[in-house]
Parts: sequence; structure tokens; C-alpha cells
Amino acid sequence: MSERNTWIRSLHDLGLAAWFGGSLMGAVGLNGAAKEEGGTDQAKALIASSGWAKWTPVNAAAIGAHLFGGGGLLAVNTHRIAAQKGVAASTTAKTLVTAGALAATAYARILGKKVELASSSDPQDVDKAEQHPIDIDKARRQLGYAQWAVPALTGCLVILNALHGEQQRPEEQLPGMWERARSATPFIP
Repeated sequence: MSERNTWIRSLHDLGLAAWFGGSLMGAVGLNGAAKEEGGTDQAKALIASSGWAKWTPVNAAAIGAHLFGGGGLLAVNTHRIAAQKGVAASTTAKTLVTAGALAATAYARILGKKVELASSSDPQDVDKAEQHPIDIDKARRQLGYAQWAVPALTGCLVILNALHGEQQRPEEQLPGMWERARSATPFIP
């Protein structure tokens, strides 16, 4: 009954691990270091922005690996999603939380870029920032919330991933499939 899906599971899990770990390290370590070492608000923003910009391509690759692996796992487990009680619900929850984490990641990047432009002394950046003025204090607050939302949501994905692992255990599959069949057919005791 069990078929190995080591590569797609590895892409899924390593991608999620990097997405979660990188966002948590950035929110705690990078932002914390920028606050301690930056001096002025402008310097703090530039230090943090520089670090987050360096992380962005790695984060994009991690998210891509996670999504590719997740799509592969979804494809190879469609029978379990349809037949085993509880798997469709946890898969739906995982999909919704993934969408939320993606949205929070994108929003944090957009806000981070706005704060970076508004804090820059580069003449081109200053021109761009003047064309699109923002309330810098409000943007920094929103950015802080968004940057903490990402590890919170990806942490939820780690927990849902653990639930999926438990649901895939052989002793969980047969009773789950029996419960699904029994609930679909009311005359089965």
C-alpha cells in the first residue's frame, strides 16, 4: 500500500523548513541586530532591508520547492484525500494556511521595499519614494506584523504537516477509510 515519494516529500519539507526558519531568523535575528546596530531609524531600516533583500531569492526558491513538493504530494495522495476521513479537512486547512503564508510573505516584501526606498539616500530611490509617498511609521509597523505573520503561519504548516504524517500511518488509514465509507452509507453499522 505504501509507495515511496522521497523526492517530492523532501522538496516539500526542506522548502517549508527554509521558509519557516528563514522568516523566524529574520524577524528575530536580522531585525533585532538592525535595531541594536543601526543607530538612526534610517540606518536600522537600511540594514534590515539589505539582509531581507539577500534572503529573498533563497526564500523564493524555498517557497517554490515547498509548493512543487506539496503539489506532488497532493497528486500522489488523492486517493487518501477522497477515501480517508479527516484527510480532506486537513488538506483544505493546509491549503488555506499556505495561501495565507504566501500572502503575508508577498505583503512583507512589498512593505519592505517601500520602507527601503523611503529610507534610502540613493537619488534614484529618493525619486521613486517621492513619487509614491508613504507614512513610514505606519509602513514599519505593518511590516513588523507581516514579518511575524510569516513564521506564525509557516509554523502552523509544520504542525499540519505533522498531522498529515500521523494520518498516513497504516493504523490510521484503514479506520479512516472505514469511517469515510460508513458516513457515506448510512445503513452500514
